Formats: sequence, structure tokens, C-alpha cells
Amino acid sequence: MANEQAKFLEGNLFKHVSVMSLTASIGLMAVFLVDFVDMIFISMLGKAELAAAVGYAGAILFFTSSFGIGMAIAAGSLVARALGEGDGHMARRRAATSLLYGVLFGGVFAALVWWQVPAFAALMGAEGETLTLATSYLRIIIPSLPLLIVGMVGGAILRAHGDARRSMMATVTGGVVNAVLDPILIFGLGLDLTGAALASVAARVAIAFMSLWPIFKFHGGLDRPTREEFRVDFPAILGIAFPAILTQLATPIGQAFVTRTMAQFGADAVAGMAIVGRLTPVAFGVLFALSGAVGPIIGQNFGAGNTERVKIAFRDALLFAAVFVLGVTALLFVLRAPIAALFNADGIALELVYLFCGPLALAFYFNGMLFVSNAAFNNLGHPFYSTWTNWGRNILGTVPFVLLGASWFGAAGVLIGQAVGGVVFGLGAMFLARRVMNSSASGVKREPFQRQGRLLALFHNRR
Repeated sequence: MANEQAKFLEGNLFKHVSVMSLTASIGLMAVFLVDFVDMIFISMLGKAELAAAVGYAGAILFFTSSFGIGMAIAAGSLVARALGEGDGHMARRRAATSLLYGVLFGGVFAALVWWQVPAFAALMGAEGETLTLATSYLRIIIPSLPLLIVGMVGGAILRAHGDARRSMMATVTGGVVNAVLDPILIFGLGLDLTGAALASVAARVAIAFMSLWPIFKFHGGLDRPTREEFRVDFPAILGIAFPAILTQLATPIGQAFVTRTMAQFGADAVAGMAIVGRLTPVAFGVLFALSGAVGPIIGQNFGAGNTERVKIAFRDALLFAAVFVLGVTALLFVLRAPIAALFNADGIALELVYLFCGPLALAFYFNGMLFVSNAAFNNLGHPFYSTWTNWGRNILGTVPFVLLGASWFGAAGVLIGQAVGGVVFGLGAMFLARRVMNSSASGVKREPFQRQGRLLALFHNRR
């Protein structure tokens, strides 16, 4: 049957959302958990500058991974829509072109960031020994960005096929590789941050391989594009990838501002924020996975012209997020003391950990609301809407709120202000997404993507 691989066109949507999100989150949380363990190991070395260096480096690594996330969003959206339309050849071809463009552009992007690493770290407030440590750590990891992009795009292609289990196994494998190498390199060989960086590179190699292998073995592989097809696919891919990359870049830029603001309260405050930064994806990995999980469900049904199922999928994703956040917030509150003790947190760091394991965790639901809304924008032909909402959240919803919070409540106010901004923009994105869904019609489902890529195509044709 033409669209036998489009598994989300029928069946219970809440079940699809739950299974895709929970399965994808296992893979994500495997990686996040290793980052979490990294921070524990670094904390055990008993040097605040090391923990602070990881905090600064984390913001820059998020910045570089944003490129891969944007390419993955484009690949997943286009492959899912092609499957929903019953065009298997187009799905395989666009999977191939997405991977090729991702590696090419990712290599150039990585080179530029590697060159300017000291300037980026200093811009966020790193100085002295902390700056030196962060620079050394990042210059080992950043050249492996193309491998990370292969893993991200490959995982998105698998999820577009509804193969969340194998996408999960790719990241779980990377997490296992990292977890095994971390203690060997950090403690066994005494490499400290260098060991943690080398373990991360090895994990990226594993994720890239394990993401590509199932595509060839179980999903028909990749169709090699002709030169003309490679050219034609450029505006379609970039029409989604460009705004998606811009969308993702907003978060690390906003986080960089938060990090720089926190730096005025000292290395202990930055170390405390780094602990919260590692704890957040472990606690809320399911919400981070939710965006990538609901995207293919919306994309397949939108490609098939089933607007009503698109609306139900969006509603069920928000319901799923609410139930999950309530449960995790309760668990964090109960475990707040053991969590703080695990990192030997005291003073300002202890205050920030306790703050996160309470009301700030509950407020994370509105970030989940933003994630789901952005997935809807990207798969309904309005990727620039996710760009504007995410930049709004990380500029207008971060800068004034964080500055006010810092002036009123000190280091704790930095995190409070960031959370309040998330509430405002999460609600705004949800209402905009509902408006987009209400105006969607199956008869014009291709038009939004054509509009996003029109200028790009015009420029390319003139060449």
C-alpha cells in the first residue's frame, strides 16, 4: 500500500504521543544522564573552576548542537509529510539530501565556532583559569559536530517512520559509550576535563553509526539524489531548516545571557546553575523528546490532509505534558535534599538546587507548551512562527525578567525571572498554534512550505 509506513494516520493519538515521547526520551535521557554523571565526577574533583568551566561550555555546546537540531527538524518534517502523501522515493531522497547538507554546513559552522571559542567563553563571563579550562574542553568536542548532526538527522528520519525504538537505541548506545569511558578517562588516566571531552566525542561516533544503520536495514536506505534533485531539494530543506536553526539558536543565546548574569554572583552561583542545567534535562527529558515525538504525528496527518487528527494530537500532547510535569515536580521536591548532597552543594549552589526542585520545576510545563507549539509550526508549514516565538521567549521573555529578578532576589532571581518569561511565551505560542491549526486546510497543505522557500529558490535559480 502506498502509505503503509505512515503509521500515525490511524490509531489512538494519545497512545502514539505517549509511546513516541517515552521511547524517544529514554534515548535523550541516556545522553543527558551521562552529562549529569559528568557533573558529579567533575564535582568530585573538588575544584569550583572545573564545574564552572563545564557550565560555560554547556551553553556553547548547546549553541553548536542547535544547528543539528534545525537540520533534524527539517529532515523529520519533510520525510514524515512525504510518507503521509504516500511518496516513498521522495522520503528516501530527502532523507539523503538532508544528511548531505547537514554534514557540509555543519563542518563549516564547527570550524567557525572552534576558531572563536575563547571569545565566546569570555563573552559569557569566563575568565582566568575557568576560561582556559572551558576553551580546552570545547576545542576537543566541537570538531565532532558533523558526527552529531548525522546522529540527530538520522534519529529524526527514524522517528518520521515511527521507529522511535531504534532512534532511542542510537542515543542509548552513545550514552553507554560515554558512561563507560568517563570514569576510565577522567579518573583512571587522570585526564579530568580532557577525558570527559574525549568520551563525548566517542559517544557521538556511536550515535552517528547507530542512527544510520537501521535506515539502511529496515527502511529502504537512502535514494541517491541526482544533481538536479539535489538542487531542487535545497529550498525545500532550507525553507524549514533555516528558520528552525534560527529558532534553536535563540535558546543558547538566551542561556548565555542568563549565564553571564549569574556570573556576577561568583563561581559558586555559576556552579549551582550548572548543576540545575544538568538536572533539568534528566528530570524533563520526556518534555524535550515530546517536540520531536509529536512532530512526525502531526506531519504525517497533515500530509494526508487529516486536519482534525492534527488538532487532537496537539491537544493530547499538552495533556501528556501536564501529567508528566506534575509527577516529576512532586518527585523532585521529595528528593531535593539527596540531590543537593549528591553534588556537595552548599551556599548559593544549595539555594539554587532547592529552588529548582520546587516551584521552578512546576513552571517547566510552559516550556513544554512552547516545545509542542513549535513542533506544530514546523510541521504545518509555518516554521518562522517557531522562530519568532522562541526568540521572543529568549530575548523579551528572558532579558528584562532576568535583570529584574537578579536585582530583586540575587542569584535565585535569575532563575525565577527566566521561569516567569517562559510562562508568558508558552501561553502565547499555544494560542498562536491553535490559530494556525484552525486555519489549516488540506487543499493548500503545500503552499506554506512553498512560501517559506520562495526567496531561497529564486536566489538559487538566478545562480
